[in-house]
Amino acid sequence: MKKFAFISTLTIIVVLSLIIYWKYSFTYSEGYRAGLLQKISYKGNIFKTYEGEMILSSIQSNTNVAIASEKFFFSVTDKSVALQLEKVQGESVVVHYVEKNGTLPWKGESTYFVDSLKVNTAPAAGHGFR
Repeated sequence: MKKFAFISTLTIIVVLSLIIYWKYSFTYSEGYRAGLLQKISYKGNIFKTYEGEMILSSIQSNTNVAIASEKFFFSVTDKSVALQLEKVQGESVVVHYVEKNGTLPWKGESTYFVDSLKVNTAPAAGHGFR
């Protein structure tokens, strides 16, 4: 009976560990998003986290104004990246992100985590970074 209890306990611990890993540490996807950095803020009631918002435009008019767009909400865990983002608010940027299956309150509100960025110096051309 002791052997059965030990194996059952060990199995439960392993399964719970795998579920926690899959939910909070496993990278579901990663990639790049380009758009206008609208907001970066440091907020939270108990756990303060850096939260950002970008406008991703899919169609632009002749005057370079976004006609159809969607918002991309993200969290930043690295303070140096958050400070870089604060300096370029209102500019066209390309960010690299990783998406997790879930989030923890002290990591951020979003499942998208930005870990680096490039500032687009020629938004109309779509290339040319500084």
